[in-house]
Amino acid sequence: MSRHAIILAIASLTLVSCGGEQYSDLRQFVKESDNLPRGRIPPLPDVKPYEPFNYDAYDLIDPFKPRKIEPPKTAAGGGIQPDLTRRKEPLEAYPIENLRMVGALQQGKVNYALVKSPDNNLFRVKLGNYLGQNFGLITEISETTIKLKEIVQDSGGDWTERISTMTLIE
Repeated sequence: MSRHAIILAIASLTLVSCGGEQYSDLRQFVKESDNLPRGRIPPLPDVKPYEPFNYDAYDLIDPFKPRKIEPPKTAAGGGIQPDLTRRKEPLEAYPIENLRMVGALQQGKVNYALVKSPDNNLFRVKLGNYLGQNFGLITEISETTIKLKEIVQDSGGDWTERISTMTLIE
């Protein structure tokens, strides 16, 4: 045998002897885990069959639509109502919260108030003019306030009066 063959044989034996059994610890763990106690998985719950529901509320009153409570037939109509045939004034196009009193002036014996609209237009108003979307009639003008009598509809459909005040913005 040649010298190279002997060295090669020794090197091969050395490599084989160093390797040992690969993954021996893993194989041992798997064997031992077979002997461990096992948990039980609970069975699936019984599934109840679906029972359809018939919706029969089509003829009930829609809770999202406003409705007026009808008065008894013996009650006479009347009460407070706005004049719906009257021509609207320019400041009735805006909610009262969006209008601002910016000044007051007096010409002769007539008091006027200066009201600014949301689109920055300036209007001169006097007693008897209307403001806001609730039929607000101007009843009093002072240097710092405008008093209005508004006519609003309540949830029962009846018209009621309320007094509102607009103050000067400085």
